[in-house]
Formats: sequence, C-alpha cells, structure tokens
Amino acid sequence: MPRQVRAEQTRATIIEAAADLFDQRGYESTSLSDIVEHARVTKGALYFHFAAKEDLAHEIMEFQSRTVRRLAHEVDDTGCSSLEALMRITFGLARLAVEYPVARAGLRLASSEVGVRPPLPHPYRELLDLAAVKFLGAVKEADIHPETDIDAAAHSLVSFFIGTRVTTRTLDSHARLPRRVAEMWRLLVRALVPVTRRPRYLGLAAQLERETRAL
Repeated sequence: MPRQVRAEQTRATIIEAAADLFDQRGYESTSLSDIVEHARVTKGALYFHFAAKEDLAHEIMEFQSRTVRRLAHEVDDTGCSSLEALMRITFGLARLAVEYPVARAGLRLASSEVGVRPPLPHPYRELLDLAAVKFLGAVKEADIHPETDIDAAAHSLVSFFIGTRVTTRTLDSHARLPRRVAEMWRLLVRALVPVTRRPRYLGLAAQLERETRAL
C-alpha cells in the first residue's frame, strides 16, 4: 500500500476514534492516550497528524460545518420549498448521526470547552443562520404564518434539534433519532404552518422518517 494512502487511512481512523470517544464521554473526559488506545495506533502516529486534542476537535467541527453546507446545497439543487429544504437538512443530519461517529460528535463539541477557530463559524450559529434563511423563505412562500418571529422560530428549531440529539443519545439509542426528529417536526408544523398546508408537511415528516430509518 502506498505510504500516502496508508497515512490517510491512519488519519481517518484517528479522527473516527476521537469522535466516538468525544461523543460517548465528552471532550473533557477524553485523553489522547484514550484515543490512541481506541484507534489502535501508536502515539507517534497520532502526533504525526495532530499536535493536540484540540486539533482533533477542530477537525471534527470542520467536518460538521462542511456537512451542513453540503446538505444545504444538495437540497437547494432539488428546487423544493424552503420549509421542505429545512426538514430535509435536519433529517440528513440525523441520518449521518446514526451512521457516522464524526457527525455525532460535531455538535456535542460545540458545547464543550474547545474553542472554535475563526473563520469557522460556531456550529450553533451556522444552524441558526440557515434556519432563519429557510423560515424567511417559508414566510414568503406562505408555508408558515406571516406573523412568525423568524429569529425566535430559528432559535427554537436549533434548540429543539440539538436537545433532541442530546436526549436521544442519553436516553434512547442513535437509531431512534429519526423518529425523534419526526416528532419534533410534527409539533413545529402544527405550530407554524397554516391549517391548509399542514397535511403536506405532516406527510413529509412521516415520509422522511421512513426514508431515514430505511437507509
């Protein structure tokens, strides 16, 4: 195996092991020795790629940011409504959280002591800005009530989504996250969407739950 390919595989292994431990134990309770043991690599291999635990955390948060942007672009390319786009993005993040430890760890690190290095936006701020744009679009498309407070709606959604991930990790299993996200959306749709448009979005929440759980 070429040296460069082997080095890339080792780097990916270290990142996934660190993410798994950050998600299970938290950033503060995970040491570099724990990561070395979990990744089954040498300390030399870890330090070749990462000088400090904070560098690993930053790499994972960068992945989280890239993932949010990629999902948003992919959904926007489908030409769906703003509210549908926002729903699809949250279910896409839920699917990744079920399948991939790096995605699970990204938002948890946002509430840890590790700092976010500019120009990377704070993960919560990035989600808040995205939600605000989509909710504003949904108002213009008459998919949510025109008097909706956009900032309050965005803050509530992000708090709801992150809280759902935290409680699901603690009280349920990752596999139940799509169901919890669907429950979240059923409540939000009933609160924000005019009666005549609710059936469409309640049906979409059920559809996305089925699709996400089937993957």
